[in-house]
Amino acid sequence: MANPSLVLPEIEKPGKMTIQEYAYVRLRHALMVGNLAPGVPVTIRGLAGAMGVSPTPVREALRRLSSQNALSVLENRRIVVPSMTAKRFNELVSLRSAIETHAAECALPYISEAIIDKLVAIDAVMDEAVEAQDRITLIIQNQQFHGHIYRSNRDQLSMPMIESIWLQLGPFMHMALRHVGTFYGVDRHKEIIAALRNRNLDDLLKAIHAHIH
Repeated sequence: MANPSLVLPEIEKPGKMTIQEYAYVRLRHALMVGNLAPGVPVTIRGLAGAMGVSPTPVREALRRLSSQNALSVLENRRIVVPSMTAKRFNELVSLRSAIETHAAECALPYISEAIIDKLVAIDAVMDEAVEAQDRITLIIQNQQFHGHIYRSNRDQLSMPMIESIWLQLGPFMHMALRHVGTFYGVDRHKEIIAALRNRNLDDLLKAIHAHIH
């Protein structure tokens, strides 16, 4: 049955953002951080009520998110985050590794010391999130860390594909990171930073691949 006490994380709405775009961005954020659990259905009215908007912009947001394979629309007009199977998970991880290593290779020539300093600051926030067992902050900052690298390439075309994979993995990762400390025996982000400083492509690709897997 649907969640009667659905609460979506608040995000800031810029003044010029339309209600339609805000509904999409807020639902997308909720998926990215795992606020909507796999297999638990929600309704258009329930989501509209949680965001304080009418059903119309929610319908459009759901259409966009379902086209990105982040949501499934059921026959009874309820919406559900797809359940994660081993086969689906393995394919998403393999796709993420292939696309993100490609994006990192293309971005490396554009990485400046200022960008690396920003990555160091993000990594410090992630270290604090690990200590605090703060899964949401960790997921958000991890996406910020990787996105900051890939978007350094001004001609990149990979981010829409990468974000689609993040959307599909987000709800599962929030569950998987219940014991977040066990995932960080080796800090691959520091390996990534070192590889960027040394302009070492082989080490960069190995660190990103290892981090994702």
